[in-house]
Amino acid sequence: MLCAMHVAANFHSGNIEVLGLSGHTARLAIRQDHGSRHLQWFHFLVAGAKGEAVELRIENANRASYERGWRDYRACASVDRERWVRVPTRYEDGSLIIEHTPDADLCWYAYFAPYDDARHQALIGRCQQATGVRAEVLGTTLDGRTLDCLRFGVGPKVAWVIARQHPGETMAEWHVEGMLERLTDPADALARQLREALTFFVVPNMNPDGSARGHLRTNAAGTNLNRAWAEPSMDESPEVQLVRDRMDRTGVSFCLDVHGDEALPYNFIAGSAGVGSLPDAIHALRPRYETALVRACPDFQTKHGYPPAAPREGNLKMATNQIAHRYGALAMTLEMPFKDNADAPDPVYGWSPARCKQLGRAQLDALRDVQDELPAPRPL
Repeated sequence: MLCAMHVAANFHSGNIEVLGLSGHTARLAIRQDHGSRHLQWFHFLVAGAKGEAVELRIENANRASYERGWRDYRACASVDRERWVRVPTRYEDGSLIIEHTPDADLCWYAYFAPYDDARHQALIGRCQQATGVRAEVLGTTLDGRTLDCLRFGVGPKVAWVIARQHPGETMAEWHVEGMLERLTDPADALARQLREALTFFVVPNMNPDGSARGHLRTNAAGTNLNRAWAEPSMDESPEVQLVRDRMDRTGVSFCLDVHGDEALPYNFIAGSAGVGSLPDAIHALRPRYETALVRACPDFQTKHGYPPAAPREGNLKMATNQIAHRYGALAMTLEMPFKDNADAPDPVYGWSPARCKQLGRAQLDALRDVQDELPAPRPL
């Protein structure tokens, strides 16, 4: 006797509500971030449909924070939670419709390949065993989770890497995993040289509460962390407060804030062009960094991206602008796609964890190109 199809999302980063099941068709809705109107991230399990053509209809997709993100988008599916493939998906009459035939009894679907807490803890555990790496807990979040930071290197200049201010942007932590694997590799000569020139502080997940809750963009209080850097608080944005306090003690020479973009199918960097207090010499380092990154990883490009802010009109509530302004640092935001890289599409995987990690490794080549010109850190 065949089992009835079942849909569930009661696990780390799970997000879906079941409106109705009929045969192998599911009517679904994405749950809003707590305390905000944001929604777009989904992650759920379908059981009991092996070998059956299922239709998964997310009926409130027209209320998504970035409706343009559904254009040319394909959902991710996995039967082992390691290999995530893209499956036929269309946006029609306000619904996102996923059509797939699972080849196993259990199949997970997600907006992008998830990066769950078990993988995060394993990453921290592996890295802290590398020579010279210390694992710090900067403090606790509103839900009582630890805010983890890895510290290593002995150089006089200070490099910060932060990721997943927006928890649904899981590609950011995949990227940091690749970057950390290379940075902590004792056999990598470039990594060794960078560890001697710089001291690194890496926060792989800035928003562990939002990650666990299955949020797209906010923390447990409904705060968009990347709009809280001018005036953070322990009541509404403790994650930013804790990181900024630590930055005040270390100073910052370089900062890479890693994100994902729902609509644009490209990898690109947004800088701090609108920060008038930043010296021209620091502004000039960004195009050098980008040129080096293009050479190191052709998945990166400079043609497509966000229009730069006008001089002195940078939003100081955002991490990149506030860090550049506050510390005189070279600060940049890396954006990666939820969809695919339109310049080099992959019909099976789209933009994938493996490609995120490869781009993370390539950051070392770009950092080498500017390291000598980075400013000395200015602790506050």
